[in-house]
Amino acid sequence: MGRELSVISLTKSDDAGNEFLYSRVFCQRKDPPALRLLLDFLRSKSQVPLIPNVEPEVLDDYSWVQMAVGYHREKKPIQLFCIRHEGTYQDVFEKEQQGFSAHLSAFGNVEADLAREFVVRAHFILATRILKNDITDEGYDFNGWVLEFFQENCNGIVQIDGQGFFSPKGELVVDLQDDPAQQDFSQPEIQPS
Repeated sequence: MGRELSVISLTKSDDAGNEFLYSRVFCQRKDPPALRLLLDFLRSKSQVPLIPNVEPEVLDDYSWVQMAVGYHREKKPIQLFCIRHEGTYQDVFEKEQQGFSAHLSAFGNVEADLAREFVVRAHFILATRILKNDITDEGYDFNGWVLEFFQENCNGIVQIDGQGFFSPKGELVVDLQDDPAQQDFSQPEIQPS
């Protein structure tokens, strides 16, 4: 199981007024891949992931909980969180799963039902947190590669706050833009350590 972290309430902004954007991949694969596989994938896409100095075995650990991955030395890194159905962040997993499932149920169309099935069957959620006022187009592209890796390798569906759910082809299939109901539950209570 992953390392235990302190969990405190986190909203869409912090005390300093920084606003965050969250994106998620609801993954049906039982266990997340090791971080080394993600880093190798990013390099294969001509990306240069910047990570903190960690022991090599940390990158091969399948029970990772969080990691900061940078895309540019002068920009804040993207925070990655592995929110599992058991262990660390289990309460966050349940809140996210229940909130999105209930919200998607209200749509009553095939695309929303399909997205809901991914949410309900998820074993873990890969969540990314981006500092809105410090992100560039390069950073959004980098985040997109991270989401694509988990979507493809973990049988997942991508959700981005303020936008909605996306098909594997990158098409918006469930539009949640300007949806005030989404804001009630899509504020993960996670904090980088």
